[in-house]
Amino acid sequence: MGCIRPYLISCGILKKEIEKLIECGSLDVEPYYLDAGLHTDYDELERELIRAIEECSKDKLRRIIVVYGDVCHPDMEGIIGKYGNVVKVDALNCIDCLLGGHGRLLEIDPDHYYFYLSPGWMPSNLKMDGRFSRLFDWSKKEVKKQFSKLKGIILLDSLGDLDEFRDEIEEFRNCTGLPVLEKRAVGIDGLKDVVLEAMKKLKDVLT
Repeated sequence: MGCIRPYLISCGILKKEIEKLIECGSLDVEPYYLDAGLHTDYDELERELIRAIEECSKDKLRRIIVVYGDVCHPDMEGIIGKYGNVVKVDALNCIDCLLGGHGRLLEIDPDHYYFYLSPGWMPSNLKMDGRFSRLFDWSKKEVKKQFSKLKGIILLDSLGDLDEFRDEIEEFRNCTGLPVLEKRAVGIDGLKDVVLEAMKKLKDVLT
């Protein structure tokens, strides 16, 4: 790879954590964030991800890391597989990235009983995205119905600042009707490791 920084195309849900890793010198990448709300439309997510990859690919010397999970799109492998200069992190979704990837989320929650609330999923962030903001326009009855199969919320403290989000956590709890069951201090090392692992794969790309 030499000294040329790779592009890092990531879901905006992880923007704060990635910016922190860049700021502290743990990642030497050029970030390119996509709207978190693209998760609500597979076709739109595919279009925007392809557009971002092709835009970044205009620089023939750059390689690209994609920070999206296997389950973020039903054909994620097919989309990424079209490009010889792109690798994807080994993770199921953004929460799995924070846990270090490799399906660790399934190890701790195989039946998908819990909603994991990280800084990127706080109401203030979701309301800024038109695709997610509609959730807060629904009636409480409608929202609670959407979350009715879950047992509760697990807070993921990736940046050590969850105390600053007390009001937002309470808003999310009231909106969904789910109790907060646990707080886990996950930090950003898991995300760093899964990105660095993908970065190592880039050594075999275009060589």
